Amino acid sequence: MPLSLELPDGLTGLFEAIRAAGGRPFLVGGAVRDALLDVHVENQDYDVEVFGLATDRLEAVLREVGLVDAVGQSFRVFKLSRVPGVAGAVDVSLPRRDSKVGPGHRGIAVEGDPDLSVEEAARRRDFTMNAILWEPVHGELLDPWGGRRDLEARLLRAVDAETFGEDPLRALRAVQLAARYELEVDPATAALCASMSLGELPAERVFGEIEKLLLQARRPSRGFALMKEWGMLPVLAPELLPLEETPQDPGWHPEGDVWVHTLQVVDEAAALILDLADDRPRALTVMLASLCHDLGKPGTTTHEDDGHIRSRGHEEAGIPPTTALLDRWNVHTLLGYDVRAQVFALVAQHHKPGLLYDDRDRVSDGAIRRLARKVEPDLLYRVAKADCLGRRPADFEPVAMDWFRERVRRLNVEVRPPDRILQGRDVLALGVAPGPEVGRIVKAVYELQLDGKVTTLEEARAEAQRILGSSQSG
Repeated sequence: MPLSLELPDGLTGLFEAIRAAGGRPFLVGGAVRDALLDVHVENQDYDVEVFGLATDRLEAVLREVGLVDAVGQSFRVFKLSRVPGVAGAVDVSLPRRDSKVGPGHRGIAVEGDPDLSVEEAARRRDFTMNAILWEPVHGELLDPWGGRRDLEARLLRAVDAETFGEDPLRALRAVQLAARYELEVDPATAALCASMSLGELPAERVFGEIEKLLLQARRPSRGFALMKEWGMLPVLAPELLPLEETPQDPGWHPEGDVWVHTLQVVDEAAALILDLADDRPRALTVMLASLCHDLGKPGTTTHEDDGHIRSRGHEEAGIPPTTALLDRWNVHTLLGYDVRAQVFALVAQHHKPGLLYDDRDRVSDGAIRRLARKVEPDLLYRVAKADCLGRRPADFEPVAMDWFRERVRRLNVEVRPPDRILQGRDVLALGVAPGPEVGRIVKAVYELQLDGKVTTLEEARAEAQRILGSSQSG
């Protein structure tokens, strides 16, 4: 398995500067792993481990290369920014040894030691595939724990059982890495993951791994299946547990229960967000809504007299368990985008495209525009289509969703409803005093605009004048 990795100029310069100062720098971790797997990662992060150089000397070298932020205590990890050609992060550190000093993820003491052996330094890493070191100047590749062999076997294996078990977050990392890279998990490693207590993990660290699973795995279902197999769901996502016990009508859902359906839906959704690679908030919103879309079914599913199984009202019933799950993962806004609000809207409206299609000959443009006030239609299309496709082995054609997408495109409301033509200042210009009356008139004219009865500012002003005249005469 040859290593093919072209480093940015700034990173090459960093290695040269460290070597000139007497240090032995190695690239380690994800960048080496991805290169060996021939996986391209946009905005790749880089981890550099430097042997044989004291902390103060290393820091001085780094300050000549980029902007340095020193984090940590005794072990000193340096975060390097503004490195030419590097869009992601560059972490530079000394070789380190870990020791358990307390409970949970934070109860780990780390000590830096520039004279530590490569084998001992690599022992603290989680998986063998992340413990491979590469020195690009001479092409030296060090693999003290058999990471290349495991990669070739598509096997995820812990480096050291003792050190692995000291950090419970590693169990969740195993979940997302196994799914992302489609790896089998070494049985001993799987047993370690299943035995670890996850209750003290901070929400932001948990969701960091969940987000990677949702956005980077081709089949996120693999990760959720492992979470269930290893007993993680009661702690991390108990809202998902009742799905396995909830039946569905085999005429519409031949795949099985709601758990099976949900896993198939998230896999379909993963394929439907590929064009959103540069829009992380919206891609994440689609994935979370796909995961949560049927959380209301356990509380609403009934066997009816006609022999069918139905889950009436499960859309709205899904909001409370979705709220509980997003609270547990501390999901709110991301990069200024209200992920939480959109997930709620998508869960509540995920059947709407199909319902509109069933009544398509009578559905007005105004109804479509008003729906865009509640939820982003483009995201709704993706979730609804994933829901339709997530019923294998059935082959349901997503004609309703495709019709819906074309309809919202024609009306130019894929992302948001139409902007208001009439503004408050326009109403004030008609002589209306500031106050609630201004808002009432703006709202009334906007409703006419949504129905297509107002299309220009001139028409909007005329309607405002008419409404004003009617209120005055009344």
